[in-house]
Amino acid sequence: MPLASTPHWQDWKATPPIWQSPSWKSARTKLRLETTGIVRLCAACELTDGLDTHLKESVLMATKTTLHPRNQHREGYDFTRLVADTPALEAFTTLNPKGQTTISFQDPMAVRMLNRALLKTHYGVEDWDIPENALCPPIPGRVDYIHCLADLLAGDNKKQIPRGPKYKALDIGTGASLVYPLIGQSEYGWEFTGTDIDPVAITSAKQICNRNTLNIPLRLQTNREDTLKGAIQTGDRFHVILCNPPFHSSMEEANRGTQRKWRNLGKGKSSTLNFGGHNTELWCPGGEVWFISNMIEQSKAFAKQCLWFTSLVSKKDNLPLLLNNLERAGIADFKVVEMAQGQKVSRFIAWTYIQKHKRPAFMNGSMK
Repeated sequence: MPLASTPHWQDWKATPPIWQSPSWKSARTKLRLETTGIVRLCAACELTDGLDTHLKESVLMATKTTLHPRNQHREGYDFTRLVADTPALEAFTTLNPKGQTTISFQDPMAVRMLNRALLKTHYGVEDWDIPENALCPPIPGRVDYIHCLADLLAGDNKKQIPRGPKYKALDIGTGASLVYPLIGQSEYGWEFTGTDIDPVAITSAKQICNRNTLNIPLRLQTNREDTLKGAIQTGDRFHVILCNPPFHSSMEEANRGTQRKWRNLGKGKSSTLNFGGHNTELWCPGGEVWFISNMIEQSKAFAKQCLWFTSLVSKKDNLPLLLNNLERAGIADFKVVEMAQGQKVSRFIAWTYIQKHKRPAFMNGSMK
């Protein structure tokens, strides 16, 4: 059943997914890992039995245990430097059993202060703050996403990392922290636009821009049923769209996820969700499957306005259904990129409607 004809997210589960077919299962066994430095590229997965013949995908899976080579946080945090730039951080520092300086990551205020210091020292953001209870994102993982997007675009740019304001990025659900545009502009000089459905988040993001004299257009998404519609306007042209979707399907599920995190940290129960986060940041009906599937469906209307659509996927088990939805959307290519931050593995999917031989023209602005 095509996504467009399904009015409710619950109905999508009734669609017989292609990943249950023998051809898909056979294709998965053909995935071959080739070690190339830090990452292993998993490519040439021929799915011609299960997918349209025009869909010659490359599934790029970076199975690594360290941060991206260009990530400034690969060697950990330099607290001496951070405290020198942000003296208020010192009050939150402590020593771990090895005698190394750290903070209590169970303390939301400590994490918030660490983020403020990291953004100032490494990304030139002099004055950053977020509302109480807003999601306070771990910076290193967000940085990895940006660097991997730069690598993705380099594949269509003669292997050159794209730098400068001629490259445009759209952040879906930018949040109160505005963290992706802040990092992306600092690292690569890209021109970012941010969208969010939460007026409080938009207000916070605007305040960050004003306090730091940054020009980042921000758009309020007024329809909760839309992800890209209303966010992309006539005349927009983006090289990449990025998204960190709400991954829980209900408040109850979000609460259970929070309790698991606290147990893993050796703490008792806490009502703090993910160490901060408003409802729209943490959950939506149908969770990330609904959100990303909606994004895939709506991306078809903007096929010529964006080179690569991407979204983080928190649950690996959701990939087959999402890839099935991509196949049904009639895309030209897709990639799955895995990232790792210590013991945590994350991933994002990327898809495009533009054929490979036309992508360099999109990158250099000559594609009509």
